[in-house]
Amino acid sequence: QVQLVESGGGLVQPGGSLRLSCAASGYLFSIYGMRWYRQAPGKQREAVAGITSGGSTNYADSVKGRFTISRENAKNTVYLQMNSLKPEDTAVYYCNGVVGGTAYWGQGTQVTVSS
Repeated sequence: QVQLVESGGGLVQPGGSLRLSCAASGYLFSIYGMRWYRQAPGKQREAVAGITSGGSTNYADSVKGRFTISRENAKNTVYLQMNSLKPEDTAVYYCNGVVGGTAYWGQGTQVTVSS
């Protein structure tokens, strides 16, 4: 079955960096696009970044120039490099993949930006 497992979250000071990873299994990872979402307390889940099977990327305006999404098909893994983090980036981050018309989500990883 399809599984997505995030890792790499934690507590970081403003201006710091984190790299999130999402390991996928149970399907042919390389032919599907992937997305990162986040959900802050009391707010709706929002899309942060996406990457196609061919490597094209897109970003939410709030993270452009600070976050970079990438993928390593040999490891069935998608990454989110987050630089210049701000307190407003605090959220649970989820990876997402749509396989055969079904959306799959990981369990999420907490990112807290605070001094």
